[in-house]
Amino acid sequence: MQLSKKIAEDIYYVGASDRRLALFENIYPIERGVSYNSYVIKDEKTVVLDTVDHSVSRQFLENVAHVLDGRSLDYLVVNHVEPDHCGVIEELSVRYPGMKIVGNDKTVKFLSQFFSFDVKARAHVVKEGDVLDCGRHKLAFVLAPMVHWPEVMVTFDTSSGILFSADAFGTFGALNGNLFADEYDFDREWLDDARRYYTNIVGKYGVQVLNLLKKASGLEISMICPLHGPIWRKDLGYFMDKYRTWASNEAESEGVLIVYSSIYGNTENAVTYLAMALADRGVRNIHMYDASKTDCSVLLSECFRYGKVVFAAPTYNLELFPKMETLLLDLKAHLWQNRDVALVECGTWALQSGRKMAEILHGCKGITVVNDAVTSILSHAKEDMKAQFDAIADALAK
Repeated sequence: MQLSKKIAEDIYYVGASDRRLALFENIYPIERGVSYNSYVIKDEKTVVLDTVDHSVSRQFLENVAHVLDGRSLDYLVVNHVEPDHCGVIEELSVRYPGMKIVGNDKTVKFLSQFFSFDVKARAHVVKEGDVLDCGRHKLAFVLAPMVHWPEVMVTFDTSSGILFSADAFGTFGALNGNLFADEYDFDREWLDDARRYYTNIVGKYGVQVLNLLKKASGLEISMICPLHGPIWRKDLGYFMDKYRTWASNEAESEGVLIVYSSIYGNTENAVTYLAMALADRGVRNIHMYDASKTDCSVLLSECFRYGKVVFAAPTYNLELFPKMETLLLDLKAHLWQNRDVALVECGTWALQSGRKMAEILHGCKGITVVNDAVTSILSHAKEDMKAQFDAIADALAK
């Protein structure tokens, strides 16, 4: 059964959702699944904009065939070559032998690496600002390298004002009948997944995202059609502002984030006191996460969300507790910066975790340690340590 849907004049959604997949890119948990979005323009020329992952290929091919209704396919625009979006290209090339593949030089290079058919023979190579005339619809191409692969580009339909935005403005989560963001309670149902998608998938490339946003500001955009998650036709400025905040490494929410690792509960006990001290000072929106129980992708997203973060961890085998080390190295790899942090270490016979945390964070720009030196707990925090945690609370509450 075909499940395509018209979203604008001559333009159709032909993607599909996968609710069975447990890990996106085999690393990020996706309890709500994920959508693989694809679009068809049916004009004097017919165009498919990106394909889908193999997991939903049958549904996608049925959708495309239904929309084309016996017509041939003239063009396939490839905005992004990653396999979850180019997985069905070879099958399309067999079914539609006259199809031309539209992309830039790097698109052709990468597709030739993924596939054994003659990509170059089908290629219609475009550059920044080139326009593909499809009849009523004129497709202009804007290069967006490293958002988040080198070949990425976005496609702007000058006649309808629709921006086909590749992985930009995407989010984790399967679509549940409604295709548009305004058909959901987006803040409650989607924002956390949108932030987690951005920070983990695209977050390292904030400068490149800001460059794309600058280019987009010169376009009269009426709708944003990403490759994952809902389509935006209202409140576009709201979501673009979120992207500007995340890409600029600015805090999105007021409050304090406490991320801790605790083997026997002693470190947890200490930061629980710190949380209570913060509350006594009028701080609201305090969030605490156990790094051993919460997936690293969630922790990374929350670290991007807040401007004040406490990291607390024990020494383990003379090193930093592994779960905390994984998080901090991931933050460093994603170019996390411009935050106020406090560091708390715990150990019985060798205090090393504080120094290890400080060394990793030293590689992040604009990190200010508000407690000057690491606060050290010998085995278990005693009453005489309250003053040290009160001082951290005072610094963070300012």
